[in-house]
Amino acid sequence: MFGLGWTEVGVIAIVALLIFGPKKIPELGSSLGKTLRGFKEELNKNSSDENSLEHKQGEEEINS
Repeated sequence: MFGLGWTEVGVIAIVALLIFGPKKIPELGSSLGKTLRGFKEELNKNSSDENSLEHKQGEEEINS
């Protein structure tokens, strides 16, 4: 997991809990999840756009 051991992850979790508090942690996790989901959707959309563009270009070359 990003080259971190369980000890480091535990320390980071405890520090985050102390800084943000137990009520704010779920909100932060939800926001992070939505952000990552949106980023992944955009990446998938762009790769499918590129694939369709390559497919169209291939058809044009065949028809020429």
